[in-house]
Amino acid sequence: MKKTALVIGATGLVGEYLLRQLLTDARFERVKVFTRRPTGYHNPAKLEEHIVDFDKPSEWQELLQGDVLFSALGTTLKQAGSKEAQYRVDHTYQLQTAEHAARNGTDTYVLVSAAGADKDSAIFYNRMKGELERDVQTLAFARTRILQPGVLAGPRENSRGLEKLAIGAAALLGQLPLLRRYRPVHGRTVARAMINASFDEEVGVQVDTLADVFKRAGE
Repeated sequence: MKKTALVIGATGLVGEYLLRQLLTDARFERVKVFTRRPTGYHNPAKLEEHIVDFDKPSEWQELLQGDVLFSALGTTLKQAGSKEAQYRVDHTYQLQTAEHAARNGTDTYVLVSAAGADKDSAIFYNRMKGELERDVQTLAFARTRILQPGVLAGPRENSRGLEKLAIGAAALLGQLPLLRRYRPVHGRTVARAMINASFDEEVGVQVDTLADVFKRAGE
């Protein structure tokens, strides 16, 4: 049976690759995207795009009807402007969407988290990601797949020199055994791993480290 995919974060680095791949994957008959701005993709036979206000989920939560929720929403501290604003996007919006999808009967949830996610971390970003991982694991999905990629590589809308330097540094440091989980991974690879994870029939929660992400993607 072909599936219906639900997607948040489709205009981001991983999310756009995910959307592209879903639209060409014959195993999915419908792709419902919930986004703050248009994706720029046009495929009326398969793509259902909803421009939504994540601060008002009650206005669109009934539309979260599908087989798999793919969650790739996120922002940077610089873009958000404050830690509170970043937390709202990276944690609150994603958790609220997952809660509604679970209540509506979606049985599979695939989340892009991050290497180093730890609810007890002293580092804000890692703690935020860890708290989201903790919270989504309490939801009533039959299958929850959490991917923890390292530094994300690929074309970015607002790419800057410092980001390129960071990716280069991560590639070098990622050769060290203790830092291997942080080495760069292309957004295309993460998207492929997300889709493959959604077809894993084992019930329960699975957390994929970077090595698992490459394995899921067949690389």
